[in-house]
This record gives sequence, C-alpha cells and structure tokens, in this order.
Amino acid sequence: MVTTNAIAATGNVELIWLAVAIPLVSAGILLLAGKGANRWGHWLGILASLGSLVIGVMAALDLLGQDSSNRIQEHILYEWIPGGDLDVALGFRVDPLSITFVLLVTFVGTLIHIYSVAYMEKDRDRRRFFAYLNLFVASMLLLVLGNSYLVLFVGWEGVGLASYLLIGFWNQVPEYATAGKKAFVMNRVGDMGMLLAMMTMFASFGTVSFDGVAGAAGGASEGVLTAIGIFLLVAACGKSAQFPLQAWLGDAMAGPTPVSALIHAATMVTAGVYLMVRSGFIFEGAPTAQLLVAIIGTITLIFGAIVGSAKDDMKKVLAASTMSQIGYMMLAAGLGPIGAAFAIFHLVTHGFFKAGMFLGAGSVMHAMNDEVDMRGFGGLWKHMKVTWVTFGLGYLAIIGFPFLSGFYSKDYIIEAAFVGEGWQPWVFGTATLLVAGLTAFYMSRLFFMVFHGKPRWSSEGPNAKHPHESPALMTIPMIILAIGSVGLGWFLDAGDRFVTFLEPVTGAVEHLEPVIPVPVIIGLTLTLVAIGVAVAYVMYVRNDVPAKAPAANVLVNAARNDLHQDAINENLFMRPGQWLTRGVDGTDRGLIDGLVMAVARSFGSVGRSIGKIQNGYARSYAGVMTLGIVVVVILALAARI
Repeated sequence: MVTTNAIAATGNVELIWLAVAIPLVSAGILLLAGKGANRWGHWLGILASLGSLVIGVMAALDLLGQDSSNRIQEHILYEWIPGGDLDVALGFRVDPLSITFVLLVTFVGTLIHIYSVAYMEKDRDRRRFFAYLNLFVASMLLLVLGNSYLVLFVGWEGVGLASYLLIGFWNQVPEYATAGKKAFVMNRVGDMGMLLAMMTMFASFGTVSFDGVAGAAGGASEGVLTAIGIFLLVAACGKSAQFPLQAWLGDAMAGPTPVSALIHAATMVTAGVYLMVRSGFIFEGAPTAQLLVAIIGTITLIFGAIVGSAKDDMKKVLAASTMSQIGYMMLAAGLGPIGAAFAIFHLVTHGFFKAGMFLGAGSVMHAMNDEVDMRGFGGLWKHMKVTWVTFGLGYLAIIGFPFLSGFYSKDYIIEAAFVGEGWQPWVFGTATLLVAGLTAFYMSRLFFMVFHGKPRWSSEGPNAKHPHESPALMTIPMIILAIGSVGLGWFLDAGDRFVTFLEPVTGAVEHLEPVIPVPVIIGLTLTLVAIGVAVAYVMYVRNDVPAKAPAANVLVNAARNDLHQDAINENLFMRPGQWLTRGVDGTDRGLIDGLVMAVARSFGSVGRSIGKIQNGYARSYAGVMTLGIVVVVILALAARI
C-alpha cells in the first residue's frame, strides 16, 4: 500500500469543489422554492447532477494527463477547525480512487435522476424527492472527496440523513416511516465506530488528515492500528450493511425504487468499501483487523446469498444480492494490496448492472400496479421487451456470464481469495466459489419468475394487470446501464487499465499464484454458475410456480425471515435496552422522585397545618395572640428564676 503525499491541485482539479456545491445548492433551492417550483424542480435536479458529472469528467481528464506520481492532488478551500492541537482544513483530495467514485456517483446518479422524472411523475412531492436526491449525491461526493476523516465524516452523516429522508419518503405509511428510522438508528451504531476511530487517531497521531495519519501509521504500534482498524470496520458495517449491522437494508426497499438504485449502486452501501480501501495504510500495519474485514465480508456474502435465494419480493432479492456483492468487495479489501483494486473494480461494474436491475424492477412495478411479489408475475418478456433485455443483461453480468462485466471483476476477487497460506485461501476461496453458484441460482430464480414461465396474473377482474413497456425517460437510462453491464468490465480490464490507474492509491497488485491454478478456478466457477442456472430453470420454468409460497422446512423459513436477524437484534439489544430503561425509569420514579416528593410532602404538611390558623376569625387571632403573650411571660419568668 502506498502512502504518497498529495500535491497542490492544478487545472480543472481546482474546480472539484463545485461538484459538491452545485447539487447542494440545488437541493436548498428545491426545498425552499415552494410549490411554484413543481413545474421545473425536477429539471433543476437533473441539471445539478449533470453539472457535477461535467466537473468530474474535467478533473478526471486532467488527472489522466499527469504522471502517476502527480495523480494525488488536494485543493484546500479554507482552514475549517483551527483549534489548539487540532488543525483541520476543509479540502478535497482528488486521486484515482476518489475520482472513480465521483464519476460513478454522478454518471449513474444522473441516469437515476432522469428515470425518476417519469417514475415519480404523479407524486405530488416530486420536487422534494429531487431535492433529497441532490442532497444524496452532494453528500456522497463530499464523503469520497474529503481530504481527512473529519471532512469524510460530514459527507458520511449527510448520506445517512439523505437515506433516512428517502427511505421514509412516503412516511404517511407507518411501516415505511419505521424502515427509515431503522436505517437511521442502525447507521448511528456504525457512526460511533467512526467517531471512536477519529478520536483514537487524534489521541495517537494528533491529526485526522489522510496524509497525516498515513505518515504516522508507519511508526505506530500494532495495537493502536488494530483498534483504529476495528473501529473503522464497525463504521463500514453500518453504512454498507455488513454483518452484524445488515438488518436495515431489506427494509430500505420501502423507499421509491430510484432510491433503491441510488443506494445500492452508487451511494451509501459503497461508502464502507471506499473507507476500507482508503484506509489501507491502517490495515497494512494491523493484520488482525485486516483479517476481520475479510471474515466479515465472507460471512456477509454467504448471508446475503442465502436470504436472496428464499425471498419472493423482487426488490428484496436485489437488496440481498447487494449485501452479498458488497461482501465480495469487503473480502477483497480485507485481502490487502492483492485485493483492494479488485474490490473497487467490482464496485464500479456492480454499480452499472445493479442500478440497471433496480430500474428494471421499477419498470416492472410501473407496469404491474406496483406489485413486487414475483409469484404474481411470469411471462412478462412478451409485453416488456426493452425491460426484459436490459434487466437480462444485468442479470447475466452479475452471475458472471463469460465476457460480461461481472465476469471480469468478480472472478478476480475469487482468484485473489485463493491466494495465501494456511486455512485462509481454502476458506475464503471456497466461500466465493459457492456463493458464485448461489448467486446464479437466486438471480436466475428472480429473472425466470418475473419474465418467463406461465403468466400468473390476470387481465380481468378487480386485480387486473395490463403489463406494458415504460416510457422513454425510464427505458433510456436502463439501456445505457445495460451497455455498461456488457462492455465496461472488458474496457476497464484491457491491459490492466483500471488496476494500473488505481496504483497510486492501492499500490501495485502482486501477481501471486493461487493455491489452485487459475484455469481450474475459472472452470469451477463457470460450472457452479451453470448448475445454479439449470436448477433455477427446472424449478421455475419447467415446473409451475405456486401463487403462494409453499410450506417449507426450518432452514427455508429462516432464510425467508432474513435468518431471524430482527429477532436476534430485538432479543440481544432492543429488549435488554428496554429493560434497562424501565429499570432506570423505575429507580428514578421510586427512589429519586420518591425522596424529592417526600420532602415536598413534608413541607406541604407543615404549610397546611400553619394554614389552618389563618382562618379569618378575629377571635382565633386574639386567642393565638393571648397564647403567645402567656408563653412569652412564662419564658421571661423562667429566665429570672
């Protein structure tokens, strides 16, 4: 892992701050403009995202014109926090890693904006929706462009806020509002890891800038680096829905489908992978933390594949797929320099085919009265041929069909997983192979149940469906993403183009031999993929699909219920938390409030007793005065005696 210090930005790279500012200003305008902006607000949102894309392309071209040694540049806007020993500048770091994310976020994000014009056409809050989309894009760009962990954290929190607003966009539905809250709360758990990491950095190194931490990490103890690495991993697990903080991702499907595409393809869940690769200089000196990253990635890629194989909700299958594919990326990042570049390679290709499939799912919903249950579909390819072809190309890409994008990027991760000594290559490599077969099964299951087999819907009656192709504003972005699903992997892989481009950040990829020959790994992968497709074909095309999910054994039911992740979280964290708060509340009411109220009641009793004397009768007052005189006389006589 290299730790080259940044140089001052030059040329168009100096304008990179506009990539963040433009959508941020647009979001503010759309939120404040009022109903008068309903007619043009969505077009402003598209122009803002497109403007960021143009700025990103200009900066990328300037970066490509530099020697590799000059491709890490920073542009400082101003001193943000000049406070004692902590001196933080608000600056932007433009290098091969950050500019890759800028191009992915803005390109895919712009297509999603265009798609949303038609998808959200009848929504009365479309202007607010585009404001939140702009905020999402601006926050993600700040996250990946920040030159320090603190600037990154501002974007990190902005992404969390935008996801909460968009997941719960239709918050008039209680379960949708709950889904947004669930995502927000679980991400706050991850945020605590980020805060602890920054605190440890400042306490140990006196800085939170990337260059400062990278420079000091070489002389730090392994214990300090391990602690920082584990804290960063907790942060990444929350944001990227990795085990054990993955429970929010399936419920996040409550948001409009373009939101799902944005979260799963270009923003939010990719942030954790970015954090792991950006922090490679930490994990390089903390092998235990690095191994934990790989283990968490492995658990999650298996977890997501199992859940995805049992779901009937089309969007939740895609969500489980994202969880699993991000697990591949986290595993690769946990392999160190041999896998970091491949993690980003797969992230980029995944961004295209996953966005395309989510938009394809939205197209199906648009044609089927917002239905998401795959058991109510079948035979749609005849009625929605553009959606069928574009979704199908994304499906083939994600299962690793030869020479499509996923074939290049995912196979590199599988090969890298088989590199190493001892138990690790056998465990990690075997897991990646098996999940490749599972991915082929559950994605084929999704594709066949939606588009093939006998139609399981009726064009008559109260629940009549009349499937039709979506309008051009929806299909054109899907076509562009499908083209990327086909050719982007080959383009980036040619001559190791992309991996070489990332070298200033990730370092040169070590071409180590796996414990199994590469041709054998490729053959095993393709064999398992073919088996997965064949099994799904027999089950969901050759055989009839029941309209209702049939009774299943304990394991299948567990997968249908997300392996009981919500029940586990409730029993391990929510219930004990409730008992603790009830205990604290009982102590507060019974002991603390009891003591306070006892004192209050005693003074009240004294006051009421004295108050009885003040009854308004002159004879009572005269009697009291006489009694007082008698007492005074007695005391005076007693004193003389």
